[in-house]
Amino acid sequence: MWEPALSGWLLCALCAVTGLSCLLRMRASAGEERRGAGAEAVMGFGMAVMALPAAVLTQPGWSWAVYAAVFGGATLHALPALRRGGHHLHHLIGSLAMLYMAVAMGAPGAHAGHPAAVAGPAGGIPVLTGALLLYYVGYVLHAGTRLVPVAATAGRPATAGGPAAAGGPATGWAARPELALACRLAMALAMLAMLVTL
Repeated sequence: MWEPALSGWLLCALCAVTGLSCLLRMRASAGEERRGAGAEAVMGFGMAVMALPAAVLTQPGWSWAVYAAVFGGATLHALPALRRGGHHLHHLIGSLAMLYMAVAMGAPGAHAGHPAAVAGPAGGIPVLTGALLLYYVGYVLHAGTRLVPVAATAGRPATAGGPAAAGGPATGWAARPELALACRLAMALAMLAMLVTL
């Protein structure tokens, strides 16, 4: 069995690397793709900080309010973007899930920096936690199947993400569509791990 600190560090590292790759994607893109990469970078770094093991860094009791403010702002920022379609609904659900976990961190019985389930009684609403878990399980399965390379056909190389991902030439590794999908998949897996602790 892994030590809780080790799993916390692995989750923290996964989210930090994902946030960094989203920043690199943000530099290499423009328009909606740039805004989406920025939202994912905020999510990745926020999750990395929330996942820091309590044995290493005891977060102050008010840290949940800072997280709630950041992810409440991200939620408000994602609302108008819903009209533009794309992954904005997923960003909104992610921001709401992070806001929900931040509020659960501030619940009585939770110790600073970690959900109440680690230290005492559950801090989340079971029905809402279950709905978010189901959403992220579905998202992980869907994103995972889209990353599987499709077979090459008549002179076209095999690409991850299916035929839609093979649209045009990539301008660099940060602009590759499968990188964006891999980042979203990694963050969805991290979100599952964090939600389970509620």
